[in-house]
Amino acid sequence: MMIKRIFLALALIALVTVSTHANAAGMGVIRDEEIEQSLRIFGKPVFDQAGLSPSAVKFILIDQNDLNAFVAGGQNIFLFTGLILRTQNPAELIGVMAHETGHIANGDLIRMRAEMEDLSFQVMAATLLGIAVGAASGSGEAGLAVISASNSMGQRTALRHSRIQETAADQSAVAYLKGARMPVAGLVTFMQKLADQELLPESQQTEYVRTHPLTRDRISSLEHAAEGYKGAPVSAAWNDLHARMVAKLKGFLLPDQAMQDKGTGVPARYGRAIALYRKGKTDDALKLLNPLIKEEPKNPYFLELKGQILFERGRIEESLPAYASAVELAPQSGLIRAAYGHALLESAKDTQKHYAEAVKQLQLALRNEPKDTKTHHFLGIAYGKQGQEGMSRLHLAEEQLLRGKNDYAIREAKLAQQSLAKNSAGWIRAGDILDAARRQKKQDKKDKKRD
Repeated sequence: MMIKRIFLALALIALVTVSTHANAAGMGVIRDEEIEQSLRIFGKPVFDQAGLSPSAVKFILIDQNDLNAFVAGGQNIFLFTGLILRTQNPAELIGVMAHETGHIANGDLIRMRAEMEDLSFQVMAATLLGIAVGAASGSGEAGLAVISASNSMGQRTALRHSRIQETAADQSAVAYLKGARMPVAGLVTFMQKLADQELLPESQQTEYVRTHPLTRDRISSLEHAAEGYKGAPVSAAWNDLHARMVAKLKGFLLPDQAMQDKGTGVPARYGRAIALYRKGKTDDALKLLNPLIKEEPKNPYFLELKGQILFERGRIEESLPAYASAVELAPQSGLIRAAYGHALLESAKDTQKHYAEAVKQLQLALRNEPKDTKTHHFLGIAYGKQGQEGMSRLHLAEEQLLRGKNDYAIREAKLAQQSLAKNSAGWIRAGDILDAARRQKKQDKKDKKRD
């Protein structure tokens, strides 16, 4: 379970206050295969109706308790955890996703320069939200990636859509939902929750209302669109996916709340198991989790969680079988493979065998997660342990490029080329990194002069 990435070393830059609720401990990008897969399932019918390739749309979860969502930098939908936790059912979440898809299809994106394609999701989010992203290796070193805004109003203005754009996105969302025979009521009830927000002073409004101008006319139009329309009801399976998503987020982010849910269903027990783990009660967490694994032996996410719990409690060798089973059940998941690769690197037994397996798993992980900085970092370490300095330097260069640390990327790429065979695939890639990092440095200088 990749929610462990929630707690990257993230520091809030004083230049920008993203929200009145923001704090240094609660800002970051969450990567979790299960949640992202559920979002892809929910979004596919909408994306199909919008003429978008479902595989091209990326979901980026922001660990912040505010209620907000936006689109930026291509077909990327940023969802705040506070928004997901406030949706009562999948229809409301799908309604929000359909609205944001309308912004994508209508060309209302917050555009970023082409060089952003060379950055990780974490740095993209940091740039947009005006925060500094600490090194994911846990070193505490912070790479500066901030937008040129001096306060939350500047950031909010950058993310704000016009009322015309909002109305058009609503209309598009309704069309997509109806075309997919999905309920429109979820979008309506979500907007109704926000209806009274505009009557409050701006400082008290939720971030979604501040960046997505809401009007009574918009709500009336949505209510009219939903009137008399009967789409297919959301399936029980989708309701379960949503319940597990919410329970998982609560378990990690709000463990005390998760512990209060005494339900006997899978989502409630799942959330409590995660909460117990977050509170350091490893054995109690496993006592709840093991029966879930027995009930659903082919669920990779339960096995991934078991691997994570054991790994993070220093029980490395015990974690490996759980991770290996999770990878076998979810071979498409680069995030789970990366976690398995990391665990293999930390193993104290059969080290050379495990290093070789780690390289294999991490290479496979990059096929699905080419922008994951952690994977490049661990692959660099794995190659280093095997004495392959050129490949080690190459992946450390990839990591630094994705972090926007161009000087470091240039240094590592040069060292990689010195060790790799000329004109080999790795040598050529190192040259590409050099070009990208130098181009980004020139662009940064131009931006500074412009500012």
